[in-house]
Amino acid sequence: MATTVGFGLSFGLSSPPKPLRTSTVGSGVTRRMVAVRAEGSAINPEIRKTEDKVVDSVVVTELAKPLTAYCRCWRSGTFPLCDGSHVKHNKATGDNVGPLLLKKQ
Repeated sequence: MATTVGFGLSFGLSSPPKPLRTSTVGSGVTRRMVAVRAEGSAINPEIRKTEDKVVDSVVVTELAKPLTAYCRCWRSGTFPLCDGSHVKHNKATGDNVGPLLLKKQ
């Protein structure tokens, strides 16, 4: 028996999220994926603003790869993984957001 749970998030978006695609999995369960992007302003308005780029690292013992970067700017084309889109965002807005790095111990 499958259970579907829905939730809503508000990030001050200029427009509602648009569905990327719909797929059917398993026993006729429909899964919808959406893209959420923050637009037009800094994502990091106050955390460690004296640093050029805010990047945090977490050491984890059980990872398949030695290093995995997760997006925190919401602009990555490979979200939730970082693709470097924060560089363009930071130049455009004066922000200093960077990825979350998970490092294998």
